[in-house]
Amino acid sequence: MSKGRVFSGARPTGRQHLGNYLGAIQNYVALQEEYDCVYCVVDLHALTTLRDTEHLREWTREMVLDWLAAGMDPEQTIIFVQSHVPQVTELHTILSMVTPLGVLLRLPTFKEKARQQPDNVNYGLVGYPVLMAADITLYKADTVPVGVDQAAHLEFTREIVRRFNNHFGPVLVEPQAKYTDFPKVLGTDGESKMSKSLNNHIEIAATPEEILQRVMTMVTDPQRKYRSDPGRPEICNVFQIHRYFADEATMSQIDADCRAAKIGCVEHKKRFAADLAAYFAPLRERRAEFAAQPDYVWDVLADGAQRAKAIATQTIAEVREAVGLP
Repeated sequence: MSKGRVFSGARPTGRQHLGNYLGAIQNYVALQEEYDCVYCVVDLHALTTLRDTEHLREWTREMVLDWLAAGMDPEQTIIFVQSHVPQVTELHTILSMVTPLGVLLRLPTFKEKARQQPDNVNYGLVGYPVLMAADITLYKADTVPVGVDQAAHLEFTREIVRRFNNHFGPVLVEPQAKYTDFPKVLGTDGESKMSKSLNNHIEIAATPEEILQRVMTMVTDPQRKYRSDPGRPEICNVFQIHRYFADEATMSQIDADCRAAKIGCVEHKKRFAADLAAYFAPLRERRAEFAAQPDYVWDVLADGAQRAKAIATQTIAEVREAVGLP
């Protein structure tokens, strides 16, 4: 049996943090064993804010370095930059013709983005979901990994595919969701989702010294004011993240010691920082090897773009024929 095809994209945000790794990257790597994967740096999507565009090239390279160091295999997986395959903008335009404006304006994602940038509610912001649908359908992806909170985004793509196919014939593939049930990763503040913009993140390629520095700022159990106070691991954000990077026996012991006040928050943070640094040591080593080759990332992305174009060219030819474009 042939493998299914997965598509997923991420905006270029530079070096990746624990939230990116736990919520997406480790899943991207695992899916390579079961699917033909197409992973895209969606730089056109990033233009909707019109901020920091001068950093797009740098942030693309840094993000892809982390992807490759984490285990994405460019020989079996297509890794490329969205704008390097211009057929996506043509498909975006064609799909926009079967997309009611009212539907776009009612989408919760559009309303949220409009609130975030009220002085720049641009056409790209309104058409963002259509471009996302073009991203997925251009590569005939049948599977898209999403969190439960992103289900509405994918359902919009499925609706557009049905509209197009009902009008022009069965050309596009209607993608199915592959749900990833990973909880939200809180930042070092223990309150907000981990985010670079909030500066509450820990980079996966950080040095052991940088990791320790960031971890020592983390908020723990707010009710544990003194070393002698019993802790509540279920409340402590350090414990909640630590359990993804240490074995069960270690965490069971820390759980018991914390509740009995045999271990303090500072001691636990140091242990967490050491385990985190050890976990990502192989990634840091691979990343350094890749980074030492100035053209490596761009060669990977150029090769990925050529392979992506082979699929995109065929899809666009089928779409143009279906809609009657000469």
